[in-house]
Amino acid sequence: MTPYQRLADLGLALPPAPKPVATYVPFVQEGNLLFLSGQGPREADGRQRTGKVGDEIGVAQAYDDARLTGLNLLAVMHEALGDLARVRRVVKLLGMVNAVPDFGDHPKVINGCSDLFVAVFGEAGHHARSAVGFGSLPNNITVEIEAIVAVD
Repeated sequence: MTPYQRLADLGLALPPAPKPVATYVPFVQEGNLLFLSGQGPREADGRQRTGKVGDEIGVAQAYDDARLTGLNLLAVMHEALGDLARVRRVVKLLGMVNAVPDFGDHPKVINGCSDLFVAVFGEAGHHARSAVGFGSLPNNITVEIEAIVAVD
């Protein structure tokens, strides 16, 4: 089963790859590694999900935001590679959560992206990861996630 079939089985379709909001490129490929710039929970229409996790945003909503962020990362992978089947393995994620100081469930939030990658890529979706809290993120988005992917 292809990654696209798995996405369809999940009821998901790739959105257009988000455009950079500052001076950077969305990805860089060096050899067989694809480095993806941080993405956030941007809807296909461009709206961003914002707020402080642990205050007005709960873990369940933040998990959904991380899942949407993962979908945006998949869109960038598709743009970079032309075919998600070229992903050999998701190597590493860095998940950043816009959280109140005493929030402690960062891993549960970033699981939204991790669970999506495992569902789309199977065993190749399992990855190393960091999930950390930040006092703020650009445009007050709830999460930002960057990735390193091994490709064929």
